[in-house]
Amino acid sequence: MEKKDIAAIRRQLKVDNDLLQISDIFNVYVMKETTEIYHHQSQPFEMLNRDQQELFMNNFKKVLTGQLDEKLFELKFRRDAEHSSQLILHKGLLSRDTEDWKEQMLHMTQKMIEDHPYEKDIVITFIRADYLKPTKRRNEESEENERDAVYSNPFILCSINKTEEPKKEMQFDYIEKEFKYNIEVDPVIDLQNPMAGFLFPSITDGASDVNRILYAAGKAGDPDYRFIEEVLNGEEIMTAKEDKAVFDEVIKDVVGEQVSPSTLATVYGEINRVVEENEEETPPTLDYKDVEQVLKQSGEQVDSENVKTAFQRAADNETYELKASSIVPKYKSKSIKINTKIANISISPQDLEYVRQVNYKGKRCIMIEVDEDAEVDGFKMLPEAFSE
Repeated sequence: MEKKDIAAIRRQLKVDNDLLQISDIFNVYVMKETTEIYHHQSQPFEMLNRDQQELFMNNFKKVLTGQLDEKLFELKFRRDAEHSSQLILHKGLLSRDTEDWKEQMLHMTQKMIEDHPYEKDIVITFIRADYLKPTKRRNEESEENERDAVYSNPFILCSINKTEEPKKEMQFDYIEKEFKYNIEVDPVIDLQNPMAGFLFPSITDGASDVNRILYAAGKAGDPDYRFIEEVLNGEEIMTAKEDKAVFDEVIKDVVGEQVSPSTLATVYGEINRVVEENEEETPPTLDYKDVEQVLKQSGEQVDSENVKTAFQRAADNETYELKASSIVPKYKSKSIKINTKIANISISPQDLEYVRQVNYKGKRCIMIEVDEDAEVDGFKMLPEAFSE
């Protein structure tokens, strides 16, 4: 899935929307430490009152919120997995019988909690729904409705949420005119901060792919590898952070620990160009040959075999391809950090070319080229001549 596909589904997660029809919701309450199912309940989603529907819709949106390869990961199912989650989910997706659907979701629940106690009681929520996407944009001059022809994509979405102890509060009773200590015993389900979740199958441009699943981590940059491999039976992943680490290691191995900001600016600029040119297509990747080409275009004299060896050393696989979008920090935002003992500077990758480290009166200094007067605490800085 691409970010535009995820965003399209997320936008449809709202009450009374005829383009997204949720048939069933199945909630499973799991006791902490004992890893036992305490209770489960299935019902038609439309039987919930509107406030409940809104709560769950917001929860589902949060599951599908985040950057690809940072918080959201498209996984390919392993073929050799026992008790395959792909098969369980596919059976649940195709089932017309509610009891069979529940049975398959309970199988998934058992895989989640088996030998894995949680710190708190959790609630695992499953929905099965149908996402309808018009096959073409509406033509204002035509009487044909854009919804006369749609792609229909049935899917299962899962959200895992922790519970919290209810707050102990003091209340004032207006009728009795007295202060009361309010004691609640029912745990509160935290739908605002889902711990994890997934969407099955993967949906791209209106086409479903049952060989892939979208996994959502609880926090960006912190995927649960046990969940990915043992619960979902997904193939091994590389996060954006890990891709960036591999790229940095290759650069250091090939050109050394020291690099000029202008060189780095050229490298990032070239990769960003590749990302922007392929924005509407499959996300571009870089193999060792592409990295070699980028370095040469930035003015570095590099040897092909050295780049290949460095790539193999850093990625443990000379044929591995890095996602270009993972390598370049947010290009137009101040995502680059320049750290020193006396100051930390934030600058965008596109402005790195205006930064230099120079020797001034025998001391190392950072020089930044600017078009306007700089300000310090509201005062314009007084220009000084750059000379010995």
